[in-house]
Amino acid sequence: MTQELSRRALMGATAGSLLLAGGNAGAQQKPSELRVGITTFLSGPASVFGVPSKQMAELLFEQVNAQGGIGGIPVKPYFVDEAPGTEHLVGEYRRLVQNEGVHVMFASISSGSCLACTPLSDEMRKTTLLWDCGTQRIFEEGKHPFAFRTQGFGTPEVLAPLLYLLKHKPDFKSIAVINQDYAWGRDSWELWKTAMDVLKPGVRVVAEMFPRLGATDYSTEVTRLLASRPDVILTTSWGGDLVTLVRQAAERRLFERSTFVMPVAEASLQLLGKVVPAGHVIGARGDHWNNHPKPKDPAKLAKFVDGYRAKYNEYPIYPCHHMAQAISALQAGYAKAIAAKGGGWPNDQELANAFRGLTFDTPTSTITLREDGQGLEDQIVGLSSFNDKFPFAVPKDMIMFPAAMVSTPVGMKSVDWLKTLTPAILAQTPAPI
Repeated sequence: MTQELSRRALMGATAGSLLLAGGNAGAQQKPSELRVGITTFLSGPASVFGVPSKQMAELLFEQVNAQGGIGGIPVKPYFVDEAPGTEHLVGEYRRLVQNEGVHVMFASISSGSCLACTPLSDEMRKTTLLWDCGTQRIFEEGKHPFAFRTQGFGTPEVLAPLLYLLKHKPDFKSIAVINQDYAWGRDSWELWKTAMDVLKPGVRVVAEMFPRLGATDYSTEVTRLLASRPDVILTTSWGGDLVTLVRQAAERRLFERSTFVMPVAEASLQLLGKVVPAGHVIGARGDHWNNHPKPKDPAKLAKFVDGYRAKYNEYPIYPCHHMAQAISALQAGYAKAIAAKGGGWPNDQELANAFRGLTFDTPTSTITLREDGQGLEDQIVGLSSFNDKFPFAVPKDMIMFPAAMVSTPVGMKSVDWLKTLTPAILAQTPAPI
């Protein structure tokens, strides 16, 4: 009898231990609110990106909650400022997960921030949506089963403008680069130069400049560019840095001497007004143009743009689109995970599983997440121009580059893949839309 009781007690204890250890595999209690941690720039020069994205998150979550939340649960966002740096950000990520009990993390704008935060998604087994950063290194240097990028990445965002330039100005012979001195600035130049050397060998690089992130004076760099007179000036700078650079370059008429290629300029054009002259190559890290010529659902895009303008008296910029994409992915991911569980609430692993291969709507199109977690996003590039509708430069002669055409295949590193390109890719370039 004693042995039988002991055996039953042991079995009960073991079963209980298994239930606790595998609690994530069984019934999951539905929370009273869905907590989402969001890292973005709320101060400093990059806040011209970060504040609009925060505003879009607040607007969209307000709409989501008015419609019943996600899975019937209201969403509560927790915002964190990226400006103090990666050490601060890592600490805040841990605090949000461990102390605030967030269910999902959105990180981040800066590529350096994403490189710091993504390993935490593995360690803490917390679904993390990389909602804006562009570095190609995230999924090329390791696997991250709880991380998913809900937009494109640096390689297509750089390759598409290069292909556009080769179509628009194929006879350029010299180039200079002025990029911010951190992960994105360095990586994007490596991507560009690798592809350029393959597709148009012999281009002379007359200057490589990497001013510090947050620089306020570009007089030395502008002087050097004026002296070297490159046919093309590439800058993947963004935020307040790009605004300052462009204004100082325009004051000294640098735009009249060289063709600028600015793959991420869309987000700064409203602030610059008429400062950017017509005829320069501009991109939007996707297809995020308010004058998008062929959105999937024109009425949906108009509602997205007009709703933001009505509340904030400005047009949504591409970080707003990226935030909307992350929120759309969040809704679609939870819907898929809940359906897979027969209506039950998913645990962290089940939620992460739902994001792999997920397709979700965007304000302009749809995006699919590959098996490695990377989103595939078409890229629109055009020439700066002016019209009566917008008081700032917008693109004309736009070309939409299909995501599959300009994105590194799964399992390859971008630099290695770019070296395999041939001029034949130029023949695949679509006609203007």
